[in-house]
Amino acid sequence: MKFIPLTIHTIDSNDVKQVGKVLRSNRLTQGGKNNEFERALCRYTGAKYAVCVSSATAALHIACLAAGIKTGDEVIVPSITFVASSNCVLYCGAKPVFADIDKDNANIDIDEVKKLINKKTRAIIPVDFTGQSADLKEIHGIAKKDNLIVIEDAAHSLGATYHGKKVGSCRYSDMTVFSFHPTKSITTGEGGAVLTNDKKLYEKLLLLRSHGITRDQRFLKKNPGPWYYEMQALGLNYRMSDFQAALGISQLKKIGRFIARRREITKKYDAAFKHIDWIKPLKIKPNRKTSCHLYVVLIDFKKIKKTRRQFMQSLIQNGIETQVHYIPVYQQPYYKKIMKVSCKNAEKYYEKALSLPIYPKMSRLEQFYTIKKILNLGE
Repeated sequence: MKFIPLTIHTIDSNDVKQVGKVLRSNRLTQGGKNNEFERALCRYTGAKYAVCVSSATAALHIACLAAGIKTGDEVIVPSITFVASSNCVLYCGAKPVFADIDKDNANIDIDEVKKLINKKTRAIIPVDFTGQSADLKEIHGIAKKDNLIVIEDAAHSLGATYHGKKVGSCRYSDMTVFSFHPTKSITTGEGGAVLTNDKKLYEKLLLLRSHGITRDQRFLKKNPGPWYYEMQALGLNYRMSDFQAALGISQLKKIGRFIARRREITKKYDAAFKHIDWIKPLKIKPNRKTSCHLYVVLIDFKKIKKTRRQFMQSLIQNGIETQVHYIPVYQQPYYKKIMKVSCKNAEKYYEKALSLPIYPKMSRLEQFYTIKKILNLGE
């Protein structure tokens, strides 16, 4: 059996063709493909506006800036996520406040969110962990009572649905952030996007993406000639290249097939582990369909008399890659220097969590082999 990675991107000849067209054109950036990709994302999700950027981290950063998050503010984030979900708060000089997770699905816990809101709270950044939407309807209701901004970190969940609507519709968020990293539902190499239904936020995002500069005559303070532009905000260079956007356009056309295959793999894993007492998949809540970005199981390593290190090493010796998503963010050395936090459910989750291989190109034979080797380790 060949090596089975945790995940791998799916690129076909048409993707290469579309990128090649841009590479042979006169414009590699700022040529119009970004606008085309943004329109495609809006059609797919139902959002009014989209702003493509260089990464999901960049998207989170400008979303926080557009929301007006500043020094002295607090933003509630989940304790189990990638560090970018909280780093974006620090970039703005604000304080991330870590909420514990739901022990069944590892998404942010609603009751914990309620407890953490105070006069300094400015926003909530729920994360759709593994591709399953957080409890956005409830979070939206909580936020509106206290006039808080909701920035949905949907880096994992492009292609998922929540209460019958595509993630990214911004029905229950002020802004939604996607990632197009090679591990995600579709890829542009590196890349991300912010979606919103709020025109004012959209205009701020456009400014922040490109140095704070505008040439749009509607917003210029004066207009002495066709060369003229104005820097109206302290923005950044977070633009996406045209060949990345071309890849995104091509990839988005195949997302239905990608997600369908991920869901097939998830169902087979679920069936294989259903009656095994030492391994439990995360639960999916009602009114949502996951994008199946990750397949995480909780393993009782004590019961099978193995450490996680031993378990992972045995799998890698058999050509199977696994990973842990994630270490509680507040346990990272940088965060330990600036705050002291403990989230009981997050720490229990971390002791048992393991992510298994899942990607559209994974064959049935590769999955059968993976399941067999995992179950053998529990005997």
